[in-house]
Amino acid sequence: MDAAWIHDDGEEGQGGEASRVWPWWSFSKTIIAGCALRLSQEGALDLEAPYGGPHTLRQLLQHRAGVPCYGGLRAYHDAVARGDTPWSRERLVREAGSELLFAPGEGWAYSNIGYMLAREAVEAAAGCDIGSLAARYYAEPLALATMRLAEVPGDFAESPGAAGYHPGWVYHRCFMGSARDAARLVGVLALELGGQPVHRLGGGIEGRPWSETGYGLGVMAGAVEGAGRVVGHSGSGPFSHCAIYHFADVARPVSVATFGTGASEAGPEWEAVRIALGG
Repeated sequence: MDAAWIHDDGEEGQGGEASRVWPWWSFSKTIIAGCALRLSQEGALDLEAPYGGPHTLRQLLQHRAGVPCYGGLRAYHDAVARGDTPWSRERLVREAGSELLFAPGEGWAYSNIGYMLAREAVEAAAGCDIGSLAARYYAEPLALATMRLAEVPGDFAESPGAAGYHPGWVYHRCFMGSARDAARLVGVLALELGGQPVHRLGGGIEGRPWSETGYGLGVMAGAVEGAGRVVGHSGSGPFSHCAIYHFADVARPVSVATFGTGASEAGPEWEAVRIALGG
């Protein structure tokens, strides 16, 4: 497993090949939310305004809009397994359906399509693509040399097990980079997004380190066994998984990014907790 960590006092550490480039999967949602918040602070975007339907942009970013997702579609998984070209946006919406799962604000359901809509709103407000905007706000100021959008299958060539997977299947877009750059970035994003309201989801998740779960503005926010509060995001794809979090309650607050090829996010999450506790 590849890992990197950066304590709030500046001391860094790493394990495995911390400079190897991996997909950041759903940590990309955290980056989209960070860009949205920056734009709103600049007056270019209103998080409380309706977008793409009766839901607000904030509800899309919190998975509280009721928008369906394609993650459970058999046709989607079959197409990915065959190595098909990613569907058009139109086919994606047709396959997933357009009926809301619940009235906006009245429930919670994880939705990559919701984040596709959110990303489109951010790009329209910024007048540029999400990759360029994230570079302006984060990659360039923080000197994150490996951070970029994945565009073609070859972008994942360094990642074990990628086998030609097309990043176009990630409809909200997929950022990628090293564990070190992810750890550096999550420290900044946790500070920016950590103060936003969190929708509480409940207690633990079997087999994973969570003792409390919640979702904020583009972040998984809750508590984990032994390490207290965390803010960040786990990520999962067909060939790799990651956990990218800031741990504020440990003796030496630390930002940690872990990447591996196990069966789920559980492995990287447990490894991140072990690192945060000084293991």
